[in-house]
Amino acid sequence: METFSERLKEPKPIIFDGGFGSELFARGIELTNSALANELNPEAVVDIHASYIEAGADAIETNTFVASALHLKMAGKDASEAEKITRLAVAHAKVAVEKTGKEVYIAGSIGPSPGAIEADSGDTVFGIPNEVARDAHERVINTLAESGVDFLCIETMFSAKEAAMAVDIARKTGLPIAVNMTYKYTKDRKTGDIIYKTDWGFSAADLLDVLSSGELSNGDNLLNDVQILGLNCGAESKRSEHTGMPYAINGTIQLREAMAEKGIEPKRMMAYPNAGMPRLDRQTRETYYSQTPEEMGAYISDLLEVGGYLIGGCCGTTPKHIKAFREAVDLHYG
Repeated sequence: METFSERLKEPKPIIFDGGFGSELFARGIELTNSALANELNPEAVVDIHASYIEAGADAIETNTFVASALHLKMAGKDASEAEKITRLAVAHAKVAVEKTGKEVYIAGSIGPSPGAIEADSGDTVFGIPNEVARDAHERVINTLAESGVDFLCIETMFSAKEAAMAVDIARKTGLPIAVNMTYKYTKDRKTGDIIYKTDWGFSAADLLDVLSSGELSNGDNLLNDVQILGLNCGAESKRSEHTGMPYAINGTIQLREAMAEKGIEPKRMMAYPNAGMPRLDRQTRETYYSQTPEEMGAYISDLLEVGGYLIGGCCGTTPKHIKAFREAVDLHYG
């Protein structure tokens, strides 16, 4: 099996997996922290990974989105357990790959801190101290690398500065790095242009500026260390035209244009949106998502046309969605 870096040079897109927390919920597993499933529900974790592989995913992601010491502390766990839970997560992903007998890459998931960091808030009264956030990321990232993941996926980032902090740590592992922000619809009052920005106010262009500025990397341009840029999740709740696959397509266009405007050599782009907007079934009282596998799959060609390369799903996407993505990509590429 070729390395992930070698695979990135090939023209055919890579299919990523789908939502993990939502799949735990679908199995009746409701935890204060989804990473705890690595200890409490190992068979379910392996089964979810295997389901995505069988659906056609070329790459799956470890169940470590909230495995950092900061998140575990909120769930009543000791910070020292971050490394153990992270190692378990990688082991479960490897078991799933072995179980299916397919050649699949494993991405190490690194999620955001549970709140603004000092670099954004301006102090440690309202923000998590930079060194504390850095230490939390360092524990997870280093353990993921030591446990044998193929690449690192920094995701659902609200802060370009926190993303840069994570990249600064991740680059020391020598593994390929993906950086994904999560955006919402905003509109420039002067120009009327629609610009996707995070809850902390960062656009795709801002991410490029922060990564290249060296502010959190001793002056080094971190764009040199990032192989993949993209977006995931997407919490827009009022505009259906800017959620799910339309969000992924528009966001990918904005990222592509930002790289071109700044003269940055194009990078592989990643997109894994939610399955539309979450809705409540009034009869069953269960949450479901608005975009079906067929609806999302119908957008795949459009996403490929604007530059999408690593394509998967976030909250609410299921193995059925990933199967639809797989079929659409295979059809597109003959």
